[in-house]
Amino acid sequence: MAFADPQSIASKSLPRTSSEVNAGEFRNADSDALLRISHQYGRRTRRLVKFTSNKIAPDPFTGVNTAFSASAQLVLDVPPTGFTIAEQKAIIDGLAAWLTASTGANATKFIGGES
Repeated sequence: MAFADPQSIASKSLPRTSSEVNAGEFRNADSDALLRISHQYGRRTRRLVKFTSNKIAPDPFTGVNTAFSASAQLVLDVPPTGFTIAEQKAIIDGLAAWLTASTGANATKFIGGES
């Protein structure tokens, strides 16, 4: 099964640009946003969703326009058996709720370097 085409994230429409076995990519026409989804199967099952944002901005040291990128990713790492899909979803939902609670206070603290 594959994700719908296009995907929408951060107010950007990302059409599918790549489809591989256990992986897919979605990228907008300006190539300033990329969503990658992949799965690895072995002793453990690893599921990755990664969003990358690219931009051109002045380098604060030289003033020359430079390419910059930032990304956020979520990895779900589980044994092949032992956790139901509902239990795996609850893990993701719990982390997402923790990050976004109180208008994203914990996400802001994390970005600020708190541990």
